[in-house]
Amino acid sequence: MTHPLLDPEVVHAVRRAAAEHRGRAWTHAGFTSRSHRASHPCGVFTGTPFSVFAKLDATPGGQEQFTAELNGLRLIRSRTAVATPVPVAAAVVATPAGTLLLTEAVAERGATSGQAADGRTPRDYAAIGRALAGLHQARGERFGLAEFDGFFGPLPQCNRPIGMDSWAAFYAERRVLPLLRLAVDSGHLPAELARGTERLVARLPALCGPDRVPSLLHGDAQQNNFVSTADGAVVIDPAPYYGHPEIDLALVDYFSPVDPALLGGYAEVAPVDPGFAERRELWRVHAYLAVVAVDGASPFGSSFVPRIAAAVRQYA
Repeated sequence: MTHPLLDPEVVHAVRRAAAEHRGRAWTHAGFTSRSHRASHPCGVFTGTPFSVFAKLDATPGGQEQFTAELNGLRLIRSRTAVATPVPVAAAVVATPAGTLLLTEAVAERGATSGQAADGRTPRDYAAIGRALAGLHQARGERFGLAEFDGFFGPLPQCNRPIGMDSWAAFYAERRVLPLLRLAVDSGHLPAELARGTERLVARLPALCGPDRVPSLLHGDAQQNNFVSTADGAVVIDPAPYYGHPEIDLALVDYFSPVDPALLGGYAEVAPVDPGFAERRELWRVHAYLAVVAVDGASPFGSSFVPRIAAAVRQYA
């Protein structure tokens, strides 16, 4: 089957944007798929003096989702020194096949044929930890983000600050409860677990501990959303807002394990609270609900239901 990004209209759009970005003609010499790592069809168009990473969304919401991602990358570049991909021309491009997001391809260290974790070393994980700590050095005045909303995976993410500016209130109102409703509506979350999650939410003021100064978060910091390079970690696919930094630390390994060097790298820049281990599952509840809402009918998605049940037993 032909890769969706090799549609002639898509290839033409990539070439046109790359030429605009370069200021003269640009020709690609090959294409490598990266779709095995992502929820969108994506891949690298190899060229000189730069290659182009492209991903495609054929749904009506693609432009909104990719614009939010581009806004997130711009926010990170404006507030931190953490590396992000360089947008190619306007970056978000409409084609008859769907919406494209185009950035300069990042030179990934190691093999790219499998999952990102397959080729990572402890040094790579330490670099991810330092990148996260670099994000968290940027502080906000309130929890949330007034400038724009985002997406957590394919799900809309409301970032608007709430009237009661506490982390427990924001986490409940903007993260756990909206995803709880989606998980219930999917039909894949048992009613008893939904009630247990509501009890957990009611206890958040006691569970979250003292408020922290809001830190800039990646927002969807699972490890596939970092590219390991010879110069360190590059942040991709952000869903940023200002919140509790432990959220990012909890999400790095909620899909797959990471090397302990990640927390070690983070601690080189910023301290990790000793109580984080006790709160780790608390910060994953909204992500577990998101997986159930999107993919609860599959064996993978349904495997997160017991994890929600364990969190309810632990915290509710």
